[in-house]
Amino acid sequence: MMRSPGFVPDFIEKISQRALRVGVIGLGYVGLPLVRAFVDKGFPVIGFDIDPEKIDLLSKGRSYLRQFADAKIAEMRATGRFDATADFARLAEADAILICVPTPLTRQREPDMSFVEATTEAIAARLRPGQLVILESTTYPGTTRELVRPILERTGLKSGVDFLLAFSPEREDPGNINYETSSIPKVVGGDGEDALQAAAALYAAAVVKVVPVSSPDAAEAVKITENIFRAVNIALVNELKVVFERMGIDIWEVIEAAKTKPFGYMPFYPGPGLGGHCIPIDPFYLTWKAREFEVATRFIELAGEINTGMPGYVVERLSEALNERFGKALKGARILLLGVAYKKNVEDCRESPAFKLIENLERRGAMVDFHDPFVPVIPKLREHPTLIGRRSVPWAPADFVTYDAALICTDHDAVDYAALVASVRLVVDSRNATKGVTRDRDRIVKA
Repeated sequence: MMRSPGFVPDFIEKISQRALRVGVIGLGYVGLPLVRAFVDKGFPVIGFDIDPEKIDLLSKGRSYLRQFADAKIAEMRATGRFDATADFARLAEADAILICVPTPLTRQREPDMSFVEATTEAIAARLRPGQLVILESTTYPGTTRELVRPILERTGLKSGVDFLLAFSPEREDPGNINYETSSIPKVVGGDGEDALQAAAALYAAAVVKVVPVSSPDAAEAVKITENIFRAVNIALVNELKVVFERMGIDIWEVIEAAKTKPFGYMPFYPGPGLGGHCIPIDPFYLTWKAREFEVATRFIELAGEINTGMPGYVVERLSEALNERFGKALKGARILLLGVAYKKNVEDCRESPAFKLIENLERRGAMVDFHDPFVPVIPKLREHPTLIGRRSVPWAPADFVTYDAALICTDHDAVDYAALVASVRLVVDSRNATKGVTRDRDRIVKA
């Protein structure tokens, strides 16, 4: 029987006294909000990142995320409780280490665990008795036990005896002004009861509610389930969009009417394809893991096929509209793409369908420019290397008359869609962004 480590009561007491030092690895869209939640509750926090530019900006009290104003970073720095560093030797200073690093897919659509593995190796090199390590990165069930724990235990220290280990999935939604880290319930699964108790106590001091589950595997499955739920339902409305379009029915009108039912229905909306750090990726983590148990995930894989096919469908709608209305082919056409961020009102471009749209259009001979009020330059991407560095054209509706068509990929609120429709003779709208436009609606084609 595993003996209970004697340091747990002291660990929890340090939480109550705000004397426990929190380390957060990965200062992106997940890690930085987590830092803020703990600093705001009075905890000393060390933020770790391998990007020296991020560390430099944070050290100067400046932000690199739109959702974080410079003033907020400066305020955290002014408390004296927040320090940002690229020196991973300082992991030994942290009592609790929270891992918030990417978990992308390989080109073969298999889990790329290199970031989690490298981070865990860095922790293991400084691991000391009495520390709590929590993985927050979205992953397949079993990662904490099968990947993270063995690396840490190669030090000779044992989980549940010398150190504590847990999983608590991030639930961030960049751009959502209704929720922040502290107001979102935190699911926690510990590698043993002591780990669960300590991790739950830590999060309870910073967020509105803690939801304990029986194991890290269960906590990992919770996040996968949440994201698969969204992916499958988005695939459903994307498929309905295609069917209803052939019937001459507007899917957006159908959804607006259907959501008036007060029970048994939840609205999801179609689009040009999936984007972001979760929905296009996470379902395939479970698909990959299920093969180990000889289980087919046909429903998930079908949803993936439908969603990944949406950029092609949108391009076909654009091609058909150009040909039917003007007798013009895509080859040689000038296209203005609206929005390269993966969703509205954010600068986050991860996995955005915009890049597949651009590449698809250009392969077919179109000339494509883009405008995005939040993305002046296409940043470094895991894929689409030829698009990196391209710049957003200025918002100048008077100049847009030179384009053969505009394609709306991201429905940013800051865009004047009425002015766009007035300036471009064909607007293909994949987000229903033009729903409020009353004039020249004959120029609009939904996709």
